Amino acid sequence: MAEEDRIFMSAREIKRLHVIGKYHEGLIGQAEGAEILRLSVRQFRRLQERALTEGATGVVHKHRGKSSNRAIAGETRHMALEAYKRKYYDFGPTLAVEKLYEYESIEVSKETFRKWLIEAGFWQKPKKRPSHRQLRQRKSCIGLMVQIDGSEHAWFEDRRGKCVLMAYIDDASNRVYGRFYEYEGTIPAMDSFMRYARKNGLPCSLYLDRHTTYKSTGKQDDIYDETGNPVDALSQFARAMKELEVEVIYAYSPQAKGRVERLFGTLQDRLVKELRLKGISSIEEANLYLPEYFRRHNEQFSVMAEETRDMHRLAPKAIELREVLCIRTERTVRNDNTISHDGNLYQIHAALSSKKVSVEQRIDGRMLIKHNCSAIKFSQITVRPEKIQKPARQYHRRKETVMPVDHPYRKKMHYLCKKDQLGKQLKQPVPWALL
Repeated sequence: MAEEDRIFMSAREIKRLHVIGKYHEGLIGQAEGAEILRLSVRQFRRLQERALTEGATGVVHKHRGKSSNRAIAGETRHMALEAYKRKYYDFGPTLAVEKLYEYESIEVSKETFRKWLIEAGFWQKPKKRPSHRQLRQRKSCIGLMVQIDGSEHAWFEDRRGKCVLMAYIDDASNRVYGRFYEYEGTIPAMDSFMRYARKNGLPCSLYLDRHTTYKSTGKQDDIYDETGNPVDALSQFARAMKELEVEVIYAYSPQAKGRVERLFGTLQDRLVKELRLKGISSIEEANLYLPEYFRRHNEQFSVMAEETRDMHRLAPKAIELREVLCIRTERTVRNDNTISHDGNLYQIHAALSSKKVSVEQRIDGRMLIKHNCSAIKFSQITVRPEKIQKPARQYHRRKETVMPVDHPYRKKMHYLCKKDQLGKQLKQPVPWALL
């Protein structure tokens, strides 16, 4: 049979041709044939009329072998794949489609582009790991719980060294806030929280890991719990949250705070590529760009909370926040009205009623010394006074005293020696009566 005489039919079309043949043979009627094929009687009549005039091809779909009216032109596919190879080679299909539309004005669905990438060998579908933990339900409204974490990563790739992104994600709505810092520590944690609180308000609780920035490893020896064990000491960040009446909840595993962990997985893919496309290579430039990025991120990925209430509390004024969000330590004043702090010596210019003062290291780098909640004047002693070395004490040797001949001690030693000599001669102990 020649190639042009072949007719390609699906199983459904073969079944339709078979039932129509039975009708033409007079074995079934139109109503029965329509019921078998799950068609209306009018549609069955149209099909059998087409089969009479066109033969077997009458039941074949008319678009068989033709491209869809909505098919994308081959030129568009070529341009999209070339742009992907040149500029977006490490992007995922979803992010690549967004950037192709934003920067290249090429509009294509993510599933179509994913299929193109797989056919071209540029993409492989990642395997999903089986989940074995029970999903914790979201909080009902915004501000009830905020998850905080820091991620050290090459956010600027090879354009600068690694740095830390302090990220905040609301548990109920997935709304995100973040800021870049050189390291994850007490000052960056307090600075980022102050900026979050001034923008959104104070949340009811924070969900944190057990990093030493958030949870101290020490004990308070003078405070004991009901079982008689010393209570854990508070870190500077936890102490500040306690003063602000923000509950701190510590997670026992990374999976427990999975919402912020998954957020970092997304940001380490999307945000890194956005910073590359924008040509941003410094923390200062990135912090200026982050509000715009997170606005678009929240519009795309945030969800509606179960309730419309916002449980954030109105944050105190900036001055009051800075007084709480600081590193506060207690120092004892010496007799010369000086204290030692971080290896430096400070002179206090005030009369104090007690020997205890508190040293506050503010977020902006300023240092304050307070006594009874009031700031006092002080100055740093740049040159330490030399200690006056006291002369070494001279010890005089005592004169030897000669014991008199008739001293009782000499008489006793004389008898003991005489007893030992006589015992050795007799080879037995000598009683005192023989002496």
